[in-house]
Amino acid sequence: MPNGLLALANFTFQKKGHAFNPTPLHFLNKTMNSTAVMSRSFSTSFVFAIVSSYDGLSSHGLAFVVAPTTNLATARAGQFLGLLNATNGTASDHILAVELDTIMDPEFRDINSNHVGIDINSLMSWQARPAGYYGDDGVFRNLKLNSHKPMQVWVDYDGQAGQLNVTLAPVEEPKPRTPLISEAIDLSTVLADTMYVGFSSATGVVKTQHYVLGWSFSFDGPAPLLDFSKLPMLPRVGPKPRSKVLEVVLPLATALLIAAVLAAVSFFVWRRRRFAEVREDWEDEFGPHRFAYKDLFRATDGFKNRNLLGVGGFGRVYKGVLPASNLEIAVKRVSHDSRQGVKEFIAEVVSIGRLRHRNLAQLLGYCRRNRELLLVYDYMENGSLDKYLYNKNGLALHWPQRYWIIKGVASSLLYLHEDWEQVVIHRDIKASNVLLDRQMNGRLGDFGLARLYDHGTDDQTTHVVGTMGYLAPELVRTGKATPSTDVFAFGVFLLEVVCGRRPIERGEQSNRVILVDWVLEHHRNGSITDTVDPRFMGKFSTEEVTLVLKLGLLCAHPSPNVRPSVRKVMQYLDGAQSVPDISPTYTSYSMMALMQNEGFDSYIMSCSASATSVPSVSGGSSVTVLVDGR
Repeated sequence: MPNGLLALANFTFQKKGHAFNPTPLHFLNKTMNSTAVMSRSFSTSFVFAIVSSYDGLSSHGLAFVVAPTTNLATARAGQFLGLLNATNGTASDHILAVELDTIMDPEFRDINSNHVGIDINSLMSWQARPAGYYGDDGVFRNLKLNSHKPMQVWVDYDGQAGQLNVTLAPVEEPKPRTPLISEAIDLSTVLADTMYVGFSSATGVVKTQHYVLGWSFSFDGPAPLLDFSKLPMLPRVGPKPRSKVLEVVLPLATALLIAAVLAAVSFFVWRRRRFAEVREDWEDEFGPHRFAYKDLFRATDGFKNRNLLGVGGFGRVYKGVLPASNLEIAVKRVSHDSRQGVKEFIAEVVSIGRLRHRNLAQLLGYCRRNRELLLVYDYMENGSLDKYLYNKNGLALHWPQRYWIIKGVASSLLYLHEDWEQVVIHRDIKASNVLLDRQMNGRLGDFGLARLYDHGTDDQTTHVVGTMGYLAPELVRTGKATPSTDVFAFGVFLLEVVCGRRPIERGEQSNRVILVDWVLEHHRNGSITDTVDPRFMGKFSTEEVTLVLKLGLLCAHPSPNVRPSVRKVMQYLDGAQSVPDISPTYTSYSMMALMQNEGFDSYIMSCSASATSVPSVSGGSSVTVLVDGR
């Protein structure tokens, strides 16, 4: 910047920024009279600041980096800090980073949302500590990285002792005697001879700027002290004060501006009608998650039909590209009633938007306009899983691909039920809501029906929602969604993926065939592998297929107390435990009879007038639900 301030990002969404010393440095030395290699001692000191548009909120952080190249084109923004991508690095990457992170990502086992960590070829830190420093009295004092205030960092490596120290303190404070992090590590096994030093940062959905105000670096001795009097000033946060001159001159120029004002008003009214939104006071707290309608309008090219991904009862799904960040998105236009329930629904949408897992389709935010609610998701270019299962003329997935997708969905469900800060009940797990990214990884999406509640409490929902064939038997009776009802739907999903058949199909004589009953009958006859998708052409692991089919039957057990937890499911899929045998009482029951006894048939008739369809984010199959007032 003109005043010498180094800005690594510019308030754009999902962007990464890098700044490196242009000349590579030699980090390795051969010891005297030996071929052994030792990393040189080095020391660096820099002053940084993290500034966002909202107090207390920011988007990820920045890192001091030692890398073999300045070309990090394959690295991703967001939680990857512009350093690595979904592969999360290998030993051949030769990357050392000291991260200053303001977002907690369970995927990388972050300790909290305000920490300092040492990263070696991975974003899973070798050692991490809450941000702060030790005073001369030995008392630890907390620091907030995204406080908009400059802070100083020292990174010192002793090559002889193999010791890496990281120290943090407020700007102009003397360097604390006790480092924040001290790690014993031989960097000669990590770094290459020729390396570049610099900084990397990344943004997500909150507008954030990362600044470096000053930096010094030295080999074989302490880094030169920074002269704080010469450091540039941070830019102002918030609007500039109104000019007094303007208040005096404006009345005098009113007569000359009347024509221009009338033209501007006419243009404003036309533009406002075109991009009109519904906005209420209570939505201010969700500001970072709200998209402007005009941005979504431009991203989808005016919601043109050529960008249409799918059509359902609630509306349409469009592909778009945000102009500022070139981020590909999917925009779902959902009809809504702006009276009771919308505030709670949007609160849940925003909460779900904070979920971070590699097997979840990221919900980025929302927009309200007239009687529409627009939900913005990450775009999944390979669409939904069901089109690969049921399109007999299309591309078929091999068994290893399906098994990988199954494990990914199970991992995301474990995160929703147990590993996130609240319990999330998805309530609509099925193949059409599993989306496939560029690498054909399965991502659970479409959280339009999801419910959230705190760990240790019970959800009080009394409205039945979901898709016939995936609804647990007790759900119609109690109207209460639980992790166990999600496990039931997941069990049906397992059978659906292995067999390539829908949960409920029409038989040869127009009678309904229930997938669970059909697989259970084959299990009783000892021919369970005869249920696999014939498109496998016999090329599958019998052991894995049998495990998944038995696990699907166990998860779809009529008694919720018998169904395993998702953590147990992951242990079965990972081979840590064997799937227990199915009880004889279970093998004698009929899902068709149970559905009739529980009132499913009458339920279908009673909700036929209020059922509607919601398209998947990718434009795939639709889902039948009972609208519950939201």
